[in-house]
Amino acid sequence: MKISQRLTATLLALSALGLSLSVQAANPKEIRISMSSAGEGGKPKVGGGYIATVHLRGVLEEEFKKDGIKVNWLFFPGAGPATNEALANGKVDFAAQGDLPSIVGRSTGLKTKLLLSSGRFGPVHVVVPADSTAKTIADLKGKKISNFKGTNGQITLNRVLARHGLSEKDVRIISQDTYSARAALATKDIDATLVSPWSLEARGVAKRLTTINDRTVAPLSSFWVNESFEKQYPEVVQRVVTTLVKQAHWSSQEANRTAQYKLWSQSGTPLLDYQKDWAGGAIKERMTPLLDEFHRTQMNDAVRIAKDARLIRRDVDTATWYEPKYLNNALKDLNLQNYWPQFNAKGQAK
Repeated sequence: MKISQRLTATLLALSALGLSLSVQAANPKEIRISMSSAGEGGKPKVGGGYIATVHLRGVLEEEFKKDGIKVNWLFFPGAGPATNEALANGKVDFAAQGDLPSIVGRSTGLKTKLLLSSGRFGPVHVVVPADSTAKTIADLKGKKISNFKGTNGQITLNRVLARHGLSEKDVRIISQDTYSARAALATKDIDATLVSPWSLEARGVAKRLTTINDRTVAPLSSFWVNESFEKQYPEVVQRVVTTLVKQAHWSSQEANRTAQYKLWSQSGTPLLDYQKDWAGGAIKERMTPLLDEFHRTQMNDAVRIAKDARLIRRDVDTATWYEPKYLNNALKDLNLQNYWPQFNAKGQAK
């Protein structure tokens, strides 16, 4: 009787193990990807990076079509904070997200793994109304500055102000998304904002107060996976990452610049802004997916700024946050190990 009971228990255990393994290996019905942004008027299209191009070209849909897996893109006008809310409610598997909201999410217990770098190195423009009398950043003390609170733009603004001996306490912050800020400049409801200036200048409604090309000031964004999804579907995660790295390679090629800008302009941001903001440098430096020294240093600096500004209450250990194995596998499989340069903490190519 005891032998029979043990045999039954063993069979049940093996059956349960087999069931567990089959559940882990099974494909999901859909892959849900959050873009922590939206186009003009909430349009479900954005620009400004290779993740946006992945969506606009439909490459993930093509990759998973044969498996019957639906790729569902989620666009949040509420940006990074809205992505965090969706993640907390179990509605997001992957996301492209800026440094501050991802740090805030991590500090509150949201479980993610950083897979790729998805945005860096852009110029930072401080833009004011066309008739503004401000000559320097210091002249903005006490003025109304539009900035989307809770997004990576807030970290960037903190860096800009700090360079001139100021902090958020020295100005009046009005929380607005990019499109609202552009409109507010035209109506002179704000005194300054961080935004691409070119089409605004062409219309005569705004002008640049200054442009900062220091790479350590610019916004940083990453592409992450929900930790529970990664544990259950590691093979799917690898396919997603490999597809994204393949797209980053296409996006990094100079011959594809114009075609890509035209795709991005479907978001509502004028083509001129992309042409001007992305001119004057190797496009692949900004399209790199690498989690290099620069990415890690900038993320640590963003954590420091968030703590100093009391935007987070708990520390964030970035060392345990990164999961580079999927990226490394993709680079090896695609023979791209040496395609993108590694950058040091100051944004200089090694």
